[in-house]
Amino acid sequence: MSIIDGIIGPVAGLLDKIIPDPKARDAAKLELLRLEGTQELERVRTQMGAVLAEAASPDPWTSRARPSFLYVMYALLLWSIPMGLIAAVRPEMARAIGAGMNAYLAGIPEPLYALFGTGYLGYTVAREWGKAKGK
Repeated sequence: MSIIDGIIGPVAGLLDKIIPDPKARDAAKLELLRLEGTQELERVRTQMGAVLAEAASPDPWTSRARPSFLYVMYALLLWSIPMGLIAAVRPEMARAIGAGMNAYLAGIPEPLYALFGTGYLGYTVAREWGKAKGK
């Protein structure tokens, strides 16, 4: 929660007590919401600028980091094909492998999953923006 988000609610409550005219009070609340939207838009622009700068970096390690991470995730998903074949032949072995993989994946910290989701979303948005700009 940002500072602005923490201020909007109490200020809106204060406006209810200070401004008796309902129309003027609603106009003041709309102005507060506009301010919050502007802050949020600026924050998103700043974050997108960082993602686009990384994607355009001439350093191969920086510009390939997100796609490489996605390839790892694709490999994990594609692993379900041989697991299906193993399950058809030796169900006990497939259950043991699945239990081991579940234990491993449960040990990965939640912030790492959030980082993956953010990176995936940022990469997708940056690619779409680049395609729209003709890059």
